Amino acid sequence: MLNLLRSLLFAFYMLCVFLPFTGFVALTSWMSLRQRYDFVTGWNSRHVLRAFQRILGIHYRVIGLENLPAAPAVYLVKHQSAWETLALAEFLPPAAYVAKRELLRIPFFGWGMAKMPIITIDRAAGKDALRQVTEQGCRLMGEGYSVVIFPEGTRTAIGEQRRYKIGGATLAVEAGACAVPIAHNAGEFWRRNAFIKRPGEILVSIGPPIATAGRSAEAVNAEVEAWIEGEMRRRFPQHYARAGARPVALERGA
Repeated sequence: MLNLLRSLLFAFYMLCVFLPFTGFVALTSWMSLRQRYDFVTGWNSRHVLRAFQRILGIHYRVIGLENLPAAPAVYLVKHQSAWETLALAEFLPPAAYVAKRELLRIPFFGWGMAKMPIITIDRAAGKDALRQVTEQGCRLMGEGYSVVIFPEGTRTAIGEQRRYKIGGATLAVEAGACAVPIAHNAGEFWRRNAFIKRPGEILVSIGPPIATAGRSAEAVNAEVEAWIEGEMRRRFPQHYARAGARPVALERGA
């Protein structure tokens, strides 16, 4: 019952505070892109992450911060919940996210997202989606932003694995940047498509940068997948023992 009350209060907070703020971001055209990024991530740190902690009781701990490169990089992250889409900016360098183009049409949230450094893709475009990622990503990395990509393409329940798409590794190779794998267990407390969240501590593990010079995107992608999935099973073995470690098949794409 307590977790239900926490989740109801959090939903009320997101509706009455978070969504109006994202709508306000859409009106900040007088700011430069970097000023807007700093403003939004600062507000997110002071308000949204505190709401995670004070309302939901969800805290986090990060290991591997020493692995963050000084130069822009491509961060390839396990995707389990909405938590990581909002929390990563707290400890990663300034970064653009890859998102479905249709998200920009969502009132308030999408309007504000369009004003941020972002890579938008048309998921129905097939191979063109990969080109969209590399073209937009290289441009933003040239402006000093890293790029965050969820290589499985969608949220996955903890204990499951989807096919790792090659778009993030391709961008890293094309940009001559490191690929940095990140594992976490946010789905343990904020489950996919679940309204009720559970309190607890999320562990985020940042892996060592993976060099891409002279390598194929396929080889980089395979190394990223091996590190993330190995780290997930090493840090959170109980979820994989229960799930039988069965991967989930997905469609082909970027």
